Amino acid sequence: MERPLDAIVVGLGALGAATTWQLAKRGRAVLGIDRHHPPHAFGSSHGETRVTRLAIGEGERYSPLAIRSHEIWRDLERETGERLLVECGGLIVSGTGARATCHVPGFFANTLAAAKRFGISHEVLDAPAIRRRFPQFAVGDDDVGYYEPSAGYVRPEACVAAQLALARERGARLALGETVLEIGESPEGAFVRTDRALHRAARVVVTAGPWLPELLGSAWAGRFRVCRQVLHWYEPLNATDFGPGRFPVFIWELAGHAQPIYGFPVVPGGAGVKIATEQFERTTTPQSMARDVDAREAGELFAAKIAGCFPGLTGRSLASVACLYTMTADSHFVIEPHPAFARVLVASACSGHGFKHSAAIGESLAADLET
Repeated sequence: MERPLDAIVVGLGALGAATTWQLAKRGRAVLGIDRHHPPHAFGSSHGETRVTRLAIGEGERYSPLAIRSHEIWRDLERETGERLLVECGGLIVSGTGARATCHVPGFFANTLAAAKRFGISHEVLDAPAIRRRFPQFAVGDDDVGYYEPSAGYVRPEACVAAQLALARERGARLALGETVLEIGESPEGAFVRTDRALHRAARVVVTAGPWLPELLGSAWAGRFRVCRQVLHWYEPLNATDFGPGRFPVFIWELAGHAQPIYGFPVVPGGAGVKIATEQFERTTTPQSMARDVDAREAGELFAAKIAGCFPGLTGRSLASVACLYTMTADSHFVIEPHPAFARVLVASACSGHGFKHSAAIGESLAADLET
């Protein structure tokens, strides 16, 4: 007979993969369920790179999670031989006057405060210093930069794959290509009904990202908004100038714009310089999202926000990918019990800044489920 399940994890993206691995690592009997075959390109955990930074402008309380996640990814690298975390440095550019807002008001000042509180190595650069250090950035005279050497990027597909592979090695069962129809509770414990089976366990953790609104029902109406985002890879005039040794990950709170741009160096084997913005005006669902990206989207973004910032890019889009943000009203995470089912925990490290924290949140969730 199979050992009774201690936990079921619904959704195996960044947070679900981390939680499943951490539970298996602790010797718990765990089943992970996903309607696709992760890592996949249907949710939020894809697109080659995700920014990671230790000083968190969305709130100082997130910095310990980012710091711990870096430690966990290094442990994963040693165990798997995969390269998951690249600390190529990170630059946040802001300044005076009306600026784009990155997730929360005071993002730049909050970042600086978090760096000071947690002793995170950093530099504050004026415009001439930015130009000397990073001539690829055509900053204005009023721009100011926060530079963090330990920032960089993680590889989302590789992180998800590594954690799920280790979870399997430690005895986790994975039900892939299986669609969840119902999550609930009975006198015997929690259950998950799918299109293939009825699974029972002591606890259920729902980490389904953009599928949360449809899975959780009316009790969660209005808690989450799902927005389509588009990532573009632009051709550099000289790829060496934009490599990880010379070009950092960045977030730029542009003057005169509502939303910032962010981007990455050319990664080994990559197509170009990945740059994106954010949009929160239009909502979608995983089923209805337009997954094809029109070439006009790349051209419009380049003309509106990028051309004047990076003269070393040609404007030719080499690739484009759509993904999903699961948004909350205040850009903070949701980690709390289901209001109707005490044995069901809902966890969403969402709002566009979740991946960098996911490894540590998965560890924390696994520890909490043992109590």
